[in-house]
Amino acid sequence: MKIKTVDVRVLKVPLDQPYSAGGRAVGANWHVMAEITTEDGVTGFGYIVALNQMFIGTVAAATRELAPLLTGMSVTEPEAAWKKMARAGDWVGPGGLLHYAIAPLDIAIWDAFGKTVGQPVSRLLGGARDRLPVYASDGFWYSLSLDELAASARRAFDGGFRAVKLRVGNEKHPDGEVARVRAVRDAVGPGVAIMTDATETWTVTRAIRTSKALQEAGVVWIEDPVSHTDVAGMARVTAALDVPVATGEHLYQIADFRRLLEARGTGIALIDLGRIGGVTPWRHVASLAHGFGVQVGGHVLPEIHVHLLTAVPHAQVVEYVPRSAALLRAMPELSDGTLIVPTGGGFGLELDQDAVRRFTV
Repeated sequence: MKIKTVDVRVLKVPLDQPYSAGGRAVGANWHVMAEITTEDGVTGFGYIVALNQMFIGTVAAATRELAPLLTGMSVTEPEAAWKKMARAGDWVGPGGLLHYAIAPLDIAIWDAFGKTVGQPVSRLLGGARDRLPVYASDGFWYSLSLDELAASARRAFDGGFRAVKLRVGNEKHPDGEVARVRAVRDAVGPGVAIMTDATETWTVTRAIRTSKALQEAGVVWIEDPVSHTDVAGMARVTAALDVPVATGEHLYQIADFRRLLEARGTGIALIDLGRIGGVTPWRHVASLAHGFGVQVGGHVLPEIHVHLLTAVPHAQVVEYVPRSAALLRAMPELSDGTLIVPTGGGFGLELDQDAVRRFTV
């Protein structure tokens, strides 16, 4: 059970169809991956994903510096390992670069932990259920025309998804945002849930005005309507709407989530696995949200988040953005609009070693 070796690498997975997200061109998914091997021969892996190369090398270098701290530690004690890494790098943390550097290692430890005891991580964390509804979130960028958006929605529907999330926030008038929702609704019919993500583009006043129009158009949540730094503004938007506001993916610390929850600034707390620093602190934020009666969601990495979200009682849905699918033998199974937890030990995932070698920088 003790860690013998740790390997860290950078991978670049080019996209077949580049797109624009948040005003930035995206042509590849960049990964920092950690693989740990125990003295018993068990291997676990974990990674974070970024949409551009900036600071990827820096994160990988920091992850490599942290890696020797894990030698000799047991994979069944992830809390102790996380604390050791966080303390070693506390002069550049908490949060930020430090958490991104810890995350691949922490995820790899949980993977090896599950494989060592022969249990999925979902069960190690609580095992509330074995599947959750899933929504398609890839291919709905605001750079798409209405026709392209509708076509993307139809492909998702034909692929088994019964919920989709659109990016909004790029139109000059609320009517333009509503038109995007209606284009998708016309394409998929009444049985599909539609979420919207404004990617922090609105002022509070505009967020309330536009969100109410989207609410009337039938969306089931509004994500990131204003800057995550404006907790008071987020609370104003939340109070003005009947549908929940989803936010939190840009937060790095448990204390940040506490401030957001105390301000009643969200109805769905979204936890980013990289920014929060891995599985170990993710579960603490989830418990905090539960105490406030707030649902939780993940941000990308569905193959990992399906374990975390099915482990807790207050999660409803998994975001499906398969940015790492090219590195894996298979993604978790999609069935009847739900994502099913793999039954194997750890995260139940297997690397495609040929692809890993091909995409390693």
